[in-house]
Amino acid sequence: MDGSLILSNILNPPVLFFFLGMVAVFVKSDLEIPAPIPKALSLYLLFAIGFKGGVELIKSGVTQDVVLTLAAAMLMACAVPIYTFFILKLKLDTYDAAAIAATYGSISAVTFITASTFLGELGIRFDGYMVAALALMESPAIIVGLILVNLFTVDEKREFAWKDVLQEAFLNSSVFLLVGSLIIGFLTGEHGWQVLEPFTQGLFYGALTFFLLDMGLVAARRIKDLQKTGFFLILFAILIPILNAGIGLLIAKFIGMPPGDTLLFAVLCASASYIAVPAAMRLTVPEANPSLYVSTALAVTFPFNIIVGIPLYQYGINLFWK
Repeated sequence: MDGSLILSNILNPPVLFFFLGMVAVFVKSDLEIPAPIPKALSLYLLFAIGFKGGVELIKSGVTQDVVLTLAAAMLMACAVPIYTFFILKLKLDTYDAAAIAATYGSISAVTFITASTFLGELGIRFDGYMVAALALMESPAIIVGLILVNLFTVDEKREFAWKDVLQEAFLNSSVFLLVGSLIIGFLTGEHGWQVLEPFTQGLFYGALTFFLLDMGLVAARRIKDLQKTGFFLILFAILIPILNAGIGLLIAKFIGMPPGDTLLFAVLCASASYIAVPAAMRLTVPEANPSLYVSTALAVTFPFNIIVGIPLYQYGINLFWK
């Protein structure tokens, strides 16, 4: 693999600030970011990418390429938790296997944003409707994970409050804001973009950088939880993103996605949720151990994708899209 891709990715300010956050924990610095700030920054990032995606979607129109891409996104969001569940069942019980499978079937918006920034640095364009794919892939894995629990447990007394599950899956704050911003961007188009550009574009890079500083702090604190997960889950958290990205690349090649969209699609397939799915799993599958599905997604897969995964997937695209 071309080492310059990794170096180029690492030397981005957001990624370097991610490392800075991790170093702060390792050297026991008292660096702390008050809890409301990361929450506000994550909402801002979702709002900005959703709005921009809606504006880009109205520019491109709902073409055959858009429909094929969104169908592929839905396919992967449903398929990934199923085959990862059976891999995880080799070592874990049904509850933990389903919770982790759902985590890896969903996506990480921050990884997607970092990949978008990476493409910007390389000067590779991508279509705004990929944000719609992001929105579509966040929730189905929660439903699939709960169906797997229902199918593979023998506890007849167990009942799900499906209303609460669906509420968490489709109306949690991340999905609601992302989809809502996408729709408003679509409705207001270029005029809306010009009005909000100083806010949605000018502040975006700085907000992402500061948010990744906090993510570095959180990821480093979660590393000690990996002692509870064992070698199997650490290996899983590294290899499954590569497998999922590889399948994503094959699908993208088959339906003719352009290189920029392909990288974002591969990153969506390879990433794991550490916000929406853990919240839903704590509510609906309390038997599952949060230290397993949160720490693998946040302390292993997220840094792996940020540092190595994104350049690795881009290298694959460079090989096969010429």
